[in-house]
Amino acid sequence: MAVVVTVVFLLIHLIPGDPVGVMLGPDATPAQIEATRRSLGLDRPIHEQLFKFYARVLQADLGQSYFLDRPVVTALAERAEPTLVLTFASLLVAVVIGVPSGIVAASRPGSLADRALMLGALLGVCVPGFWLSLNFIYLFAVRLGWLPAAGYASVFVDPVAAARFMVLPALSLGFNQSALIARISRSFMLEVLSQDYIRTARAKGLSQPIVLWIHGFRNALVPVVTVIGVTMAVLIGGAVVTEIVFNIPGLGRLIISAILRRDYPVVQGVVLVTAAAYVLINLMVDVVNAFIDPRIRYE
Repeated sequence: MAVVVTVVFLLIHLIPGDPVGVMLGPDATPAQIEATRRSLGLDRPIHEQLFKFYARVLQADLGQSYFLDRPVVTALAERAEPTLVLTFASLLVAVVIGVPSGIVAASRPGSLADRALMLGALLGVCVPGFWLSLNFIYLFAVRLGWLPAAGYASVFVDPVAAARFMVLPALSLGFNQSALIARISRSFMLEVLSQDYIRTARAKGLSQPIVLWIHGFRNALVPVVTVIGVTMAVLIGGAVVTEIVFNIPGLGRLIISAILRRDYPVVQGVVLVTAAAYVLINLMVDVVNAFIDPRIRYE
């Protein structure tokens, strides 16, 4: 996290552009620009600004937005709900599609079902998410009129409307990531199904579903959970394009507008929170794996 904080701060402050010029407009005088830079602390040497940023972060203070007239923490809290809802809905789609596809494909290696499912997984990897989103909008919103094309409704205000708005974004974002889960699930299920204890279970007369789900999938669960955790982290970053296409007011749109306006504190805050989410998700995956497999111990 310390490396992320440092790199993000330096990259943001070294890119071309001046937030003061954007704030004051082209008619601002040099005196006004200098006074504003001084009030924001942008006239100080870069290392002094960095150390002050460290001090604020340690106090859970991400600074004040240059353009939103509110603390960065408040701006992030206002935009967090749409991104979190989109991330978890997309993860649900990816898991529901990916895990059963991988298990079914592994149970019939080389069959038509295996080839069809892996072809679908290949398409999921290759098809760009924005192209899939636009086609979903054209088919289900424009042509059929089943779902809204864009927008967002809070799950705490109107859950039904929120679900309708979230179907297309979650499908388009989750389908891409389901491909990786399907391929990993198939690969490790094939490895597990070739083990001696699987042959023993079949020799005892156990049914195919019990062999697959109880004896097979349980032992392939650790790598599957790991890739699901990685997928969730990827979805947080991948939500940016989806939020733009579907006009969802989440963190993705917030950071894009902040980058265009050189709103340094907001960009730093979004990237820092996203990096923290990556770290926490990986930690959660490690803890969950230790519960799944008693042989895993962290010294």
